[in-house]
Amino acid sequence: MEELTIENLEKCFRAASTKGKKYVGVLVQMEGFPKPEVIINENENFDSKFAYYKKAYDENLVLRSFNGIKITGFTYGDSFEAIEHDLVV
Repeated sequence: MEELTIENLEKCFRAASTKGKKYVGVLVQMEGFPKPEVIINENENFDSKFAYYKKAYDENLVLRSFNGIKITGFTYGDSFEAIEHDLVV
């Protein structure tokens, strides 16, 4: 997996878009929750969703408004199963 930075998240979204992938999956760890959640972003939303992530998260993928939320993984694929395979342990 790539280093967890906003630049690499952007590369992930760009690669998914270029390759025509259906989804980008983002793994988010939240303080107080035992397991992270997987957020599935659909292709049609890639541009606006990345713009949101870039505004809301810092260089190290920590939520700017609350440091207890952090992106801990990301990937792309054509099915929920592919995303799950890459992100869920």
